[in-house]
Amino acid sequence: MEVRNQCVASAGRAIMDLIQSEWEPLSHWELDQRLDRAVEEMIEADLMAQAQSSSVVMQESQQEDLKPLQPEKSTSAYESEHRAQAAEAAEANPAVQHITNLLQRSSSNHSKTRLSGRARLSLSHTVLLSLTLLYKRISYRNVSANFHLEKGNIHRIFFSFCDRVIALQDQLIKWPTGQEEVHLLPFSSWLGHNEGLEERGLPKVLGVLGDTSIPIRLPTGKPECESDPSEAKRLKNDLDPDSWLNLELVINGEGRFIYCHISKGSEKDRGRALLEILQQNPEMVPPGTCLIADVGYPLTGQILTPFSAGRSPQENLYNRSVGIHLGRFEQALADLKQRFQKLRYLDMGNYDRAKVVVLTACILNNVFLDMGDVTKGLIGQTTKEDVTEEVTDDAAGVAMRDTVVNLLYSTLEAETH
Repeated sequence: MEVRNQCVASAGRAIMDLIQSEWEPLSHWELDQRLDRAVEEMIEADLMAQAQSSSVVMQESQQEDLKPLQPEKSTSAYESEHRAQAAEAAEANPAVQHITNLLQRSSSNHSKTRLSGRARLSLSHTVLLSLTLLYKRISYRNVSANFHLEKGNIHRIFFSFCDRVIALQDQLIKWPTGQEEVHLLPFSSWLGHNEGLEERGLPKVLGVLGDTSIPIRLPTGKPECESDPSEAKRLKNDLDPDSWLNLELVINGEGRFIYCHISKGSEKDRGRALLEILQQNPEMVPPGTCLIADVGYPLTGQILTPFSAGRSPQENLYNRSVGIHLGRFEQALADLKQRFQKLRYLDMGNYDRAKVVVLTACILNNVFLDMGDVTKGLIGQTTKEDVTEEVTDDAAGVAMRDTVVNLLYSTLEAETH
């Protein structure tokens, strides 16, 4: 009992001492210190309360945001949904399905392998992605966003597709030989008596030979000309020959490509490669047939070219007939570049890769024509280069052209009298 009383008395004295110390007058300095400390404690407590409240809200928001990214559930479901949509789009595209079936039927090893360690796309999805890159002048970055794939992965997928298509080159771009059906055209469609003229030496047209330029990005590591202002000015005004590819083609009567040759812009080939092949294999252009080419190509017994400038009614009449065939070639080029707009400018400085893309587009162009899928481009968009290189006319070619000129003019005179 006494111990309890002592504790109560001690506590009472402590309370009295506290009250006394609180009620004792404070100096101005001590009062300011206590007020400042009290204000700081109040502000600190308020800030701590706001921080704790914001932290709770942020944690809840982060948890909600992270839920769809869980690989076990949401990510796989999202990818599955996206791939299902891509597969549906591919199945709805006749061109994608046709090319997919074509690649599946091929015996190429490319169609049976996949890129290890990379996203595994179905073949139809790969075709859809690759055609998207060829149809439009679109970057890997944009395709990456649309197909939800890494940019480097898209690069590998696209060139893998190109390799598969190029493996079919011999099947899809081939010269007609043997018993194959040959689509020949009359030399002059406005003459109504071609049969008799052919017996007298007027040939039928097996194909039209021509070329075009495909612009590409200049290769890296080109020499600088800053030390020579005159040379820098010349390069600025003149197109560097390495900034394009030469695409040389032969089209038949249906507009299909039966020959394709690609070279660097600095390589002035212009029919020489084909001419060597024809000299070694003259049966490729049977008797009674010919190829037609524009000015600047060699005039031979198998290749007829127009006069650079008609100097007589006979020559003008001949040029008119040849010009109709050359117009078909220009239309075929315009159609090719309209269908595959990537060919209008290849943003790649690597010649081999650029060549792969151009060859792939030419092969696929024949595939689309086989499907009956026709695309019409504007001929005005195809730029023709000025021919500065002189060619030597072959004696057999000169004789063949003179025969054709005389037959055409004599027939026209007979019809007008």
